[in-house]
Amino acid sequence: MTVDLFAGLPVSDFRRALIWYERLLGNEPAFLPNATEAVWELAEHRYLYIEELPERAGHALHTVFVDDLDQRVESIAGRGITPASRETYGNGVRKVIYRDPDGNEIGFGGAPLE
Repeated sequence: MTVDLFAGLPVSDFRRALIWYERLLGNEPAFLPNATEAVWELAEHRYLYIEELPERAGHALHTVFVDDLDQRVESIAGRGITPASRETYGNGVRKVIYRDPDGNEIGFGGAPLE
């Protein structure tokens, strides 16, 4: 069974968000379905998208678990974006949280340090 995931983020200003997410994710969208929506493929069948929906902007919460957390955070910092916060849970799992201009939360999680 194949499962496709499209995780959406409502934004108030498409152009502003597009620039910010290109910097966060380090690349241009995989495709633009229309003039107010952009889609990035994070992994096969797993997509993150922004859509201009001002009345809903700022309320999304997404976490993407990655196997290269430290390198990813360093790469994002090199593109001028700093985390809003960092967390380490009791089991050692780490999470680095970013907030887009509307306040949507995008977290990157990683396994405990060995």
